[in-house]
Amino acid sequence: MTAELVAAQTEQSEDRAVPTADAGRTWRVVGRIAWRQPWLVLSAIISSLLAAGLSVMAPYLLGSVVDLVIDRGTVRQLLGLIALVVLVAAAGAVATRISYALVGRLGADVLAELREQVMDRALTVDARVLERAGTGEITARVTGDVAQVSESTSQLVSLSASLLTVLATAVGFLTLDWRLALAFLTVMPVYVLALRWYLLRAPRLYAAERVAVGRRGQTVLASISGAETVHAYGTESRHSDRVNAASRGAIGATLRAFRTLQTFMNTMNLAEAVGLGALLLTGFLLVGRQDVTVGAVTAAALMFHRLFGPLGFLLMTFDDVQAAGAALARLVGVADLRPPQRQPERPVPERATLSGAGISHRYGDADVLHGVDLTIAAGERVAVVGASGAGKTTVAAILGGVFPATAGAVMIADDPIDRLDPEQIRRRVALVSQEVHVFTGTLADDLRLAAPDADDDQLRDALWTVGARGWVDALPQGLQTVVGEGAHRLTAAQAQQLALARVVLADPPVLILDEATAEAGSAGARALEDSARAALEGRTAVVVAHRLSQAQECDRIVVMDDGRVVEQGSHQELVDRGGSYARLWQAWHA
Repeated sequence: MTAELVAAQTEQSEDRAVPTADAGRTWRVVGRIAWRQPWLVLSAIISSLLAAGLSVMAPYLLGSVVDLVIDRGTVRQLLGLIALVVLVAAAGAVATRISYALVGRLGADVLAELREQVMDRALTVDARVLERAGTGEITARVTGDVAQVSESTSQLVSLSASLLTVLATAVGFLTLDWRLALAFLTVMPVYVLALRWYLLRAPRLYAAERVAVGRRGQTVLASISGAETVHAYGTESRHSDRVNAASRGAIGATLRAFRTLQTFMNTMNLAEAVGLGALLLTGFLLVGRQDVTVGAVTAAALMFHRLFGPLGFLLMTFDDVQAAGAALARLVGVADLRPPQRQPERPVPERATLSGAGISHRYGDADVLHGVDLTIAAGERVAVVGASGAGKTTVAAILGGVFPATAGAVMIADDPIDRLDPEQIRRRVALVSQEVHVFTGTLADDLRLAAPDADDDQLRDALWTVGARGWVDALPQGLQTVVGEGAHRLTAAQAQQLALARVVLADPPVLILDEATAEAGSAGARALEDSARAALEGRTAVVVAHRLSQAQECDRIVVMDDGRVVEQGSHQELVDRGGSYARLWQAWHA
């Protein structure tokens, strides 16, 4: 990727380009998606409430057992209560299992639907939005943020169960006695203060731990990879000391983070002891005044004890929940982006002129193009050359409709490019850069991205046209060979030929090649030049030429410098002129 496109992609303005949804909007979108399966939502809610209620009922019944024993009830009554306790516990286990399955299914379905919406918007986002935000911002949202929410979805079941258990227990305390409920609440200030203390320190300590572990890994790898040099200069002890120092730093950072976590856990244990002590003391006083029974206090103590796990889980995942909520809001922000407005259908010309008038462009405060005028006749091949940073890639991207110019106009045949939607632009102009992507799947499926209705014979014809027959015939299953990540890997030259074959199948009237042979090496570049020549046949073409031998074959050469067109003409005319192109040719040819 050239420096110009990197600049385009890193120039971000999130406030204007890709918003982050507020909490209200986020939950409205999530709720709307979830409510598309109302029976699943209702079933999840009912089963979760039932599970939470049954979890409180068991301690409540055990308190009744205590009161029955104290009141010297009959054996039959005691056995009946014990049987009821067992039944409630069994029913609670079943309800909990069902609620876990339903809530997990609901969370996965909602995330899947949201992910599809996000991907749909990310793939169809308006070019102006993409330029302002940068592809890095969009990529971070559809990768890192999706991963963050996906990981948290697995905690959703336990989180919802813990929250409902806490609420059901609070209701249970109120049914016993409001003063027992107040005693239960004495634990909350301790929890809040402990959580605040932990969250103020934990992110910094864990970040420092990651840095220290990374530094240790880098030091070890550097010492191992340079082992021969280390031995040659006899610096083993020095490198060993560096590794030891890095290891001590990583261990120290890990221990500091662990001690902080341990302090937090100890504080939570202290809070549990304070809460249970306050509850028992209150119960003792109330029983002494005969305001409550011993069984009621027993039930309250058992319910509080059952809260240790859910409350601890809620506190330990508080930071993760915040991070997941922030990631979810960013995803909803992408899903809320308006898709490009469809324009009235226009016929695609078989041959087309391509022109740019007064094209100027800037990345941030840096002007990179200055009033470029360029017209390419139908069927003409024009090469654009110049030093790195001259503006070649920016011109190619603007002419190809990748993003709009800051100023100026681009026409494809009689159509202003800003009046065409992305689908209409892609039917008229294709752009192949030095970085192409091989999608994981069969080679045939990869090709049919450009022509979904093409049969195998048409796919082969396109591959043969760009000179790919040799390596395609050598594939184990031919067109049905799975290529891409985790499968058969294509070389850089093969991937470029695949991209050029897609162009042949799509058959747009205009083709832009942006240094499409730069990554293949000398021998591979010569073969790719032949492939590119075949793909260019009969099309209006702009060729950003890395190799001047490719520019030499074009009908006209445009030389750029500092964002301006400084020369243009045929190869021989420019060589004879002795200007910028002649110097480039002499340096390259030498």
